[in-house]
Amino acid sequence: MIVATCVVKLHLNGVYSLKEKRQIVKSLCTRLPQKFNLAAAEIEHQDVWQTAVLGLVTIGTDSGYLHGLLEKAVAWIEQARPDIPIEDYSIEFR
Repeated sequence: MIVATCVVKLHLNGVYSLKEKRQIVKSLCTRLPQKFNLAAAEIEHQDVWQTAVLGLVTIGTDSGYLHGLLEKAVAWIEQARPDIPIEDYSIEFR
């Protein structure tokens, strides 16, 4: 069994309250598991308005497939929310 994780750091332009930020993060964390076979949650900077760090995780037996799945999830964030630039992301296997 392989556990694949992805940490995605987002810059939330034009967000000036935690309420606005949480709406965006909640939307992403709801839609990502629906589109992809993974779990998603905000893992850092919960009290910072213009930064969000999401953790994505999935498990399987083929590291190539899992890497591709996480890459597709990151690409989907870029495509679905072009107003939220991705500052950085990293994928790890355990």
